[in-house]
Amino acid sequence: MKNRFGPADEIGVFEMTGNGLEEVLNPSALFLSERDEPAPGSVVFAGIEGTRPVLVEFQALVSPTPHSQPRRTVVGWDGGRLAMILAVLEARCGIPFTGLDVYLNVAGGMKIGEPAADLAVAAALLSAREDVSLPQDTVVFGEISLSGALRPATQTENRLKEAGKLGFTAAIAPKRSKAGGGAGVKLKPMGDLAQMVGDIFGAG
Repeated sequence: MKNRFGPADEIGVFEMTGNGLEEVLNPSALFLSERDEPAPGSVVFAGIEGTRPVLVEFQALVSPTPHSQPRRTVVGWDGGRLAMILAVLEARCGIPFTGLDVYLNVAGGMKIGEPAADLAVAAALLSAREDVSLPQDTVVFGEISLSGALRPATQTENRLKEAGKLGFTAAIAPKRSKAGGGAGVKLKPMGDLAQMVGDIFGAG
């Protein structure tokens, strides 16, 4: 936590070593260090924390429930926003989650609050439900509206630059995103959520 002087939304990442706390110069590499081969439900989100671009992994698990009331369990993200994404997927894309337990986790203990994570969460849920893995070299970001439309995220160029540094070569993002130089990362623009559901997962 910061005091009242200066911005309060900046983060610092430190690692406990034999010599005490040491600064982690590249938090994205740390959060993705344990990432294995592509797996259903695993999606990398290109986020912004304060002014720093940070890549984190969203993990989703969707399974049939033995209970009358399906579970919705979230770690590291807003549970209310998860409910909204599930409702939009069902109402606008025809993807039902009735009778299915949904578990969502942000790997590495990060807490994500920005709306730009919506598209990454939707991709993780669809990946887990359809048992389809996204390519390992792809990041996802973008905000989802209640109509199913996609809104571009701020600082798109910084997100892509951070992704390019870590070897990512493609990004799924809203169509109106301002990519700038691209940083060697190819943008796959999506007009709305239904387009992503059909183009990437062949569902809906």
